[in-house]
Amino acid sequence: MRQTKKFLRFLNNRPLSREAIREYLMLCRSNSHVYKNVLSSIKRFVRDYLGLEQMVSTFKFPKHTYRPKVILTREKVKRFYESLDTLKEKAIFLMYATSGLRHKELLSLTFSDADFNSRRIMPKKDSQTTKKVWCTFFNTETKTVFMKYLSSRKDNNKRLFPYDHNKFDELWRKGRERTGIRITPQILREFFCQQMGELGVPDRYIDAFCGRVPKSILARHYTDYSPGRLKRIYDKANLRVLS
Repeated sequence: MRQTKKFLRFLNNRPLSREAIREYLMLCRSNSHVYKNVLSSIKRFVRDYLGLEQMVSTFKFPKHTYRPKVILTREKVKRFYESLDTLKEKAIFLMYATSGLRHKELLSLTFSDADFNSRRIMPKKDSQTTKKVWCTFFNTETKTVFMKYLSSRKDNNKRLFPYDHNKFDELWRKGRERTGIRITPQILREFFCQQMGELGVPDRYIDAFCGRVPKSILARHYTDYSPGRLKRIYDKANLRVLS
């Protein structure tokens, strides 16, 4: 819906045509991922909602070539962390780096979603999303910083990390300006997966921590994902960020 609204604003009451669609798509041709998302939305709207399949039938999705991903080192992640000022910033940074949670999953966490003794997080599934939700944990480094942050709070907000959008973006911008390192919640999610893999955690359990659907038959039907087993696997990995 968001992409469709952008497209309609671009039309600005002009007649819908193949040429107008092509002109709009040219604005995002430099980024194949954005182009794919935009074209998917336009096809859905024009073909399925308006019933004008012929108008979009000639538009093709870009072919993606695989590019090996380069994950940030632990040294760079630690340097970014040390550039942050407040306990709140440090706690939320470490929570992303050691839990594998998605951006909005972490910001929506409430006190009822976390067990601080076992360091377990059970995010609630948003009924409006197709994303899966499992069970994950945070490490002892994160718990130490988080409890200090918690004791410094003076509010009664039920969310673990009350944040408005602008100030949240400022956290990552400030760290980037001070260190020259670009880090986002998604990059920390990738860092978490890489570190857990290097520590010997099987892919199917990393997928579970990150809330992804198991890919193989073994992972789907013959693997125990109980919270107790997941915690033993998480703790055995002994994930560290600061030391």
